[in-house]
Amino acid sequence: MGKEEPLQALVDYLAVDMQACNHVIMDRMQSSVPLVSQLAAHLIVAGGKRLRPLLTLASARLCGYEKDSADHITRHVRLAACIEFLHTATLLHDDVVDESMLRRGTESANAVFGNSASVLVGDFLFSRAFQIMTEDGSLEVMRIISKASATIAEGEILQMTVQNDLSTSISRYFEVIHGKTAALFAASCRVGAIVANQSRQHELALESFGTNLGMAFQLVDDALDYSAKQEELGKTIGDDFREGKITYPILIAYEKSTPVEKEFWQRVIQDGKQEKGDLKQALILIRKYNVIEETLKEAMVFANKASSALDVFPESELHTILKNIANYTVHRHF
Repeated sequence: MGKEEPLQALVDYLAVDMQACNHVIMDRMQSSVPLVSQLAAHLIVAGGKRLRPLLTLASARLCGYEKDSADHITRHVRLAACIEFLHTATLLHDDVVDESMLRRGTESANAVFGNSASVLVGDFLFSRAFQIMTEDGSLEVMRIISKASATIAEGEILQMTVQNDLSTSISRYFEVIHGKTAALFAASCRVGAIVANQSRQHELALESFGTNLGMAFQLVDDALDYSAKQEELGKTIGDDFREGKITYPILIAYEKSTPVEKEFWQRVIQDGKQEKGDLKQALILIRKYNVIEETLKEAMVFANKASSALDVFPESELHTILKNIANYTVHRHF
């Protein structure tokens, strides 16, 4: 199976649901203040894989969810749009914090519209997400998504506290990526089970699937910063390095380095004193110690856990697609 096929299979399977979701997204991002709609569209229309809303739709369908009202916009579609708004809001805020100039292969919103507008439109999208949750009316859905929202913020703040700190443990790094990435994957999947009125066992199975998929996804993201091509990744290669971010590849490379090599990492990451050619040297050390391979191996551990979490569900076409997605996450190029 080709590397793009599992995701495309999911997109094809959920084409009708995703079309309805995109309609809700485009409708609910509109505002009487033109700049709000314009800036939101800059990022939302730029695309991305829409993986998180796809997971909400897929989880609901895996649990046997069917249309539960005369309304053509059903609960799982609305909540998938809610998840995408929440995710987009975090991206807008992240790009301001990280001073990123590229997002999804084009100029970031803060590069085009400025930091203030990006932060405020991020706030608008958070508010839209919570409006959709209140319209859904489920306190359990609101509890899960609002908890995920808080966890994301905590993850980002925790990442700031370990910035440039080479003494950060692997377990603390996992706390960071659970907060900043895996928590929303988990919520995206669990709310799908909730709208389908599934048992707690199935809710927790999908939550576990989402958590482990998100962990694998972020590990691969961290590896791609040191191995992908810019046109594939959609952002500048080496951003994490330049920002002194503590990621799995950095921690493994530092751990394996000689004392002299450790001095290099301390200068460029811990002290933030980077010179021309330092990224090239970092890549040499990362290759020397097979860091990318080790990172992907760790990602595969989480991907396998994600796949195993789905074993409580009966076999079906969608079940197979989601299991394949777990493996695909580790071998993606974006």
